[in-house]
Amino acid sequence: MGETAVPTLTAIAEPVELVLIFQRSENVPPFVDEAIEIGAKAVWMQLGIAHETAAAKARAAGLDVVQNACLLVEHRRWVA
Repeated sequence: MGETAVPTLTAIAEPVELVLIFQRSENVPPFVDEAIEIGAKAVWMQLGIAHETAAAKARAAGLDVVQNACLLVEHRRWVA
């Protein structure tokens, strides 16, 4: 698709607004830590994914947090 893959969020050169997480719930904390580090505006954990401790840490750092929700489903609902 012409996109460059990077090994970590901190390797992304441009600003990141949303970190969309498709990982098992127990794997979420490092992604939230990196999202905070890079100054992301929000983290979104896909349907079936939630981690209350990581979510609280993200909120405390000023990020918006969504857990256990499908981005596509919510987008379709919002534009309807």
